[in-house]
Amino acid sequence: MLAELGKKLAEKWLTLLVLPGALYLAVGVAADRLGHAHPFDAARLADRVGAWAKDPTLGTFGGQAVLLAAVGVAAAGVGVVTQALGSLVEQLHLAADWRGWPAGARTWADLATRRRHARWQHRRERAGRARARAHIADPASLPAAQEAAAGARAAVHRVGAEEPVRPTWSGDRVHLTALRVRRDFGLDLAALWPHLWLTLPDTPRAEVTAARQALARAATLTAWAVLYLPLALWWWPALIVAAVLALTGHHRFRAAADTYATLLEAVVRLHAGDLARRLGLDCASPLTAADGERLAALLVPRPPSTATASDSASGTAPTLPA
Repeated sequence: MLAELGKKLAEKWLTLLVLPGALYLAVGVAADRLGHAHPFDAARLADRVGAWAKDPTLGTFGGQAVLLAAVGVAAAGVGVVTQALGSLVEQLHLAADWRGWPAGARTWADLATRRRHARWQHRRERAGRARARAHIADPASLPAAQEAAAGARAAVHRVGAEEPVRPTWSGDRVHLTALRVRRDFGLDLAALWPHLWLTLPDTPRAEVTAARQALARAATLTAWAVLYLPLALWWWPALIVAAVLALTGHHRFRAAADTYATLLEAVVRLHAGDLARRLGLDCASPLTAADGERLAALLVPRPPSTATASDSASGTAPTLPA
């Protein structure tokens, strides 16, 4: 078991950290040797690599081992930095606590949220006018009016299905799940989720975990774009690489956030009733709004009683039942 676990850990370490880091180091070496003047001169790069290969210290087994170890450690270090930067990118994308960010970042987030809200409001008004025109359209122009109304609704949803409260689309998409759960069942998703996660079957657990990992991978891809960007100071094609990685990471993160939020809401609707029954509530399946309120009362911690609070203040332990 330990041998198999070691193989899996080594494979994951090699795939997630070393190989992308080694590619980054290779691009960095190419940027240093080619520069802006000869961005695609493969012969120039080959000559430099050939000169390194003729170094006497690399002709020995010890020199090659040291070089391989140094490249592996450097590549893994770059990978670790990227993973940490990916976590920061994920927090910026989801922006769950943007009101508590530092002053500069909070100002940017507030402006972005206001702009998204204004755009959403404008498109919502256009959708309302298009829907009104479809209602009064004559039979000959009705199909075109209905198509225009559908296009206007789609334009609203591209900004947000509900009123934007976060600076990014992905953050609002995840927040929409919590909003719907609270509106339909009166449940706080943050308080509900730990209890629900412990009672989920293996299949929904695996699906949610895979969606969460896809979200993290997309954020890491954007983090690689941030790391490739400084290389453009020495080699301008690195700017193209960074742009491609950033666009790909952005689209993947949006898709992953949509999938993750959809799965969270589906899990709540399908399995919250099972959690309520495990906690002793006699409720229907699926969960109703009344049952959700009773479940929420069980999940919210109760404030300490007056006697318990006075005992805690005086340093006396409360008497426990036998």
